[in-house]
Amino acid sequence: MAISFAQTVLLGAVAGFTVYLGLPVARLDVSERTKGIMNAVSIGILTFLFYEILHGALEPTEHAIELVAEGGSLAHLGLVAAVVGGFSVGLVGLSLVERTFASRVGSTEKNTSLALMIAVGLGFHNFSEGLAIGQSAASGAMSLAFLLIVGFALHNVTEGFGIAAPLANERVSFGALAGMGLVAGGPTFLGTMIGRAWTSQLASVLALALAAGALLYVIEQLFGVTRRQLSKTTVFASVAVGFFLAFGTELVLELAMHA
Repeated sequence: MAISFAQTVLLGAVAGFTVYLGLPVARLDVSERTKGIMNAVSIGILTFLFYEILHGALEPTEHAIELVAEGGSLAHLGLVAAVVGGFSVGLVGLSLVERTFASRVGSTEKNTSLALMIAVGLGFHNFSEGLAIGQSAASGAMSLAFLLIVGFALHNVTEGFGIAAPLANERVSFGALAGMGLVAGGPTFLGTMIGRAWTSQLASVLALALAAGALLYVIEQLFGVTRRQLSKTTVFASVAVGFFLAFGTELVLELAMHA
């Protein structure tokens, strides 16, 4: 049964704003070691998302290159430009922002800036997820749309943790947390609206490439933080926990889709 535009957008909002379920972690009062473990788990979650996002951007791009090689239109190479440009802007752009502002703020503000950059990277990712939800609903694939909503909602809970982990013990305000949740989860809502009304593979690939570049940058930043908090063995053990936590939510989605 088809659902209306308004119903689709509402469901997209539910999928996006479950990111708020993971944000209360930022209000915890924990030891420096525990905070380091939380940061490392966050790295694992973001590493899995980086892999998933980059795969989502490169797969259609590789197919476009194959079409051109077989005599297809050169317009397909627009996806290549979207990947190169989006990834570069996401990675280098955040680096320039950090270089410009990091020297002017204290440690608390630096952790807040890092969390905000994580939220920005996840926001680009969630915009592409919203496009997928909206486009599935627009094409009449309602069972797929509902499964995407459930799967993305589960993923976004872990994303909320990824944003909040660097903020533990920093006494960040509820208003700041709410803003970061909006930056990360709001694009799912926006992407769902656009995807329901308009289909664009180019926009989806560009959003994924931007997200991949941004997440690679924040992963490197988080590694720099955790190296000062934990032993190397503890860091990578915690990264593995985060990676497989995110992978587990992906498996739930895949099993549901093939049930």
